[in-house]
Formats: sequence, structure tokens, C-alpha cells
Amino acid sequence: MAYDDSILKFGIKPYKKSIISPYTEHSGKNTRREKAAFLAFARNSDLYRMRKTIRQIEDRFNKNYNYPYVFLSNSPFSYEFIKGIQAMTESEVQFGLVEGEAWGRPSWIDKEKAETEKRESKYMNGKIEEYRWQCRAHSGHIFNHPLLDGKEYYWRIESGSKYSCDIDYDPFKFMKANGIVYGFNMAPIEDLRTVRTLLNSTKDFILNNKDMIPKSNLLDFVLDEQGLYNGCHFWSNFEIVKLEFFRSPEYTAYFKHLDLAGGMFYERWCDGPIHTMATSIFLNKTQVHYFEDIGYYFPALGNCPSRPDTKTKCICDPKKSFGNRHKCILHWKTL
Repeated sequence: MAYDDSILKFGIKPYKKSIISPYTEHSGKNTRREKAAFLAFARNSDLYRMRKTIRQIEDRFNKNYNYPYVFLSNSPFSYEFIKGIQAMTESEVQFGLVEGEAWGRPSWIDKEKAETEKRESKYMNGKIEEYRWQCRAHSGHIFNHPLLDGKEYYWRIESGSKYSCDIDYDPFKFMKANGIVYGFNMAPIEDLRTVRTLLNSTKDFILNNKDMIPKSNLLDFVLDEQGLYNGCHFWSNFEIVKLEFFRSPEYTAYFKHLDLAGGMFYERWCDGPIHTMATSIFLNKTQVHYFEDIGYYFPALGNCPSRPDTKTKCICDPKKSFGNRHKCILHWKTL
């Protein structure tokens, strides 16, 4: 399908602006918090992996800030899970359900087509129906959950993730001070079998909503020299987001367009590539930040900072880090 080069232009460069350094802040429990929370989608079976993750988050960062946690699931949390999580932090912890329109396969999806894709898929999680439901919930619904009412930011956490460096500043404050909307830590290449038509659907949206698309954007990050999707995406198991972005009319319209296209069921579009496409068309580079200084591991990819001013804060080995040498990260640094 032909598209308007003035909208989908490969090579647009955003303007530059100075960044306020995060490395001069002195943290402490009396520091004023932002309206923010840690957000996790979890199940009762994740309890012990999540306890380990929270312990690291608390030790590395949150013991000095006491940001609250919001835990969501598609089924009720057990008493054991609730008590087991609450025991790991002095912060407020809330638990809620993802249900109704936010969970399941929508009525307009062609059941036979979706079942054929699921049955014949040869990619990771392709045969797991609930994985698609979870991707859809993260892509279009979770950030509107009532437990996030009144919040301006969320930091997504995942059971089994590891934090290997002390974080002695507040990433929420850093984002607010610098006008940052979306923060990421790793950016691998998506299995292109799962996103076969995502770019085409995105092009259709752009052509039908030109008034929503800013001239300065991040399409360079997701397009190769032929204008095809290169697979680069922000790994959304770690993301720090200004909720206003996902709740905006622009993002809402984009998600509804993708939802009706059915690619989460006819392929396996997930929230990582969807969030990345959205940031690429609606934001510029000054609004997106690579948290390179945060040591992070989630099977089987990790980021270990190599900067001299962060090495003493970390227990990971920078020489064994893969995430910060990944081709998409190197590509990001050239934009």
C-alpha cells in the first residue's frame, strides 16, 4: 500500500535539548514523591519470583521513597499472595482485577482465523490464548484501571526481573523535570512472524489521522532503509510511563484501530511493539529516555551499566551485558 512520504518520512531528526542530570539528587524518605506507582500484572503462582523482585526494588531504590505498588490479575489474589507481597515493603500495596472488556477475545474477532493462527504458530507463546489476552490488556486497558486513578506515572515491574544497581535518584522526578513521557531499559528485536502486518496497520492509521501525527517523531527507530519494520521495540516488562500518554485521544484512537484489525489474535502483536509504534509516531526523542544507568535483567536479556559513575553501584559485570550492545540500542544512540 502506498503511503504519504511527508508523514512516514524516514530520516526525520528531532530537535535537541539539554537533559537535567539525575545523578546529583540526594534521596531520602522525606523526599516529596510524585503521583506514581509500581505496576505489576501477576498471578498467585508468581508469588516467590515477585517477592525476590520486590526485595531488589526495595533495596536498590524504594526503601528511600516508599512509592506504592499496584498488583493486577485476571483472577482473585490469594490470601497467601497478598500477605506475601505486603511483607516485602513498607509501602502501600493495592490489589485489583482486570476483567470485562479488558480481558478475553473481543466479539469481532474471527474465531476460526484466530484458532488457525494459534494452532499453526511456531513462535514463542503462540499457542497460549491467555498470552494474547494479556498483551491486549497491557496495550489498551490496564493503564485505565481505577487503582491508577490520580496517578501520573507508572513503573512496570515483572516477576523474575532483577535490579542489580543502586538507583540513588528518583526516575519519576527525572522524567517530570525533563518532559519525558516514556522510559525504557532494553530494546531487542521482535520475532517478525508475530508482527507481520503491524506496520501496515500503523500506516493505515497514520494516513487516516494525519492531524494527530507530529512532524518530529521517532519513525527512524522502527523503520529500516527500505521503510519496513526492523523489529526494534522497547521491552515493556520494564517501562516508566506518563499515564497521560496512554490515556490520550491519540493513543486511544491508535489502540482501537489496532484492536479492530485483530492482529493480537491473527498474529501475536503484543504490548512491546504496540507501545513502541505509538511512541514512534506520536513522540520525539526528547520525550523518550533510555535508562541505561539502571541495571536490569529479565530472562534472557540484561543491561549492566558500563559508565564509570555507575560501576560502583552495581553487582553485575558490564563485560557480560548484552542489552546495551544490542543493535537496536546502538541504533537508538545514532538518532
